[in-house]
Amino acid sequence: MVDVSSKPIQHRTAVAEGKIYFSSEGFHHLTTKGSSKGNIQQMAEVSGILAAKDTPRLLPLCHTVPIHKVKVEISEVPSESCIKVQALAISDARTGVEMEALTAVSISLLTIYDMCKNFEKNLRITDIHLISKEKV
Repeated sequence: MVDVSSKPIQHRTAVAEGKIYFSSEGFHHLTTKGSSKGNIQQMAEVSGILAAKDTPRLLPLCHTVPIHKVKVEISEVPSESCIKVQALAISDARTGVEMEALTAVSISLLTIYDMCKNFEKNLRITDIHLISKEKV
């Protein structure tokens, strides 16, 4: 684990994003019938928030940071037959929160995958990446 004890505590934010693609038939099913497992958007948002809070337990050598806010936004992109997930993480710490934002996106996408696999066999998770990270 990297020693960050000499670094100052700073206000830090990170935003990450990713997508999950469906076939056109699967996307139509998603938007008209949803999932038999429940509300996809709510479950994906909550699972992403929980994952961000558990990041140091999931990723070896990741620092524990005080999480002040995690916001997960789920949006449908009909032109691409996909769902886009974006996560914001905020903390005041000696190290960044990009891993928390990336973990939130990843687990949210896996939750969507799990909730939709019974009606869509060609799900594809892609483009998980960090959009921004800042410290003030």
